[in-house]
Amino acid sequence: MFLTPSLRSLSYSPALRSFDRSFERFIGDTVQPSARTSQRFTENETSWTLSLDLPGLSREQLTLTIEDSVLRIASTDDAARKVKLAYEFPLAIDTQASSAKLEHGVLTLVIGKTVPQKTSTTLSID
Repeated sequence: MFLTPSLRSLSYSPALRSFDRSFERFIGDTVQPSARTSQRFTENETSWTLSLDLPGLSREQLTLTIEDSVLRIASTDDAARKVKLAYEFPLAIDTQASSAKLEHGVLTLVIGKTVPQKTSTTLSID
């Protein structure tokens, strides 16, 4: 699985968003690898763990927003360093099982996975 910062717009159709993300990932990896925030990513059955190097920022200068399967990280206007990232995960995010910790300039996010509900039923034949 590939995970890359991406911003999406509601004006694009879903088919174009997929192509747009692939193109953005390609350009980002080849043209500006040094401009990105250093990140580490791991996954297990219940969560994703994402570590970002954000030196010079305090807890008060960061805002984390979760909307369905999108995590947005942004710095406030008074922060010395400007950060604006968005991560889209393949499953919806469980906000109750998610946590964030900032220590020594490293933001560690544990993002809980939402378990898909089983919706299959058995119908009787008349």
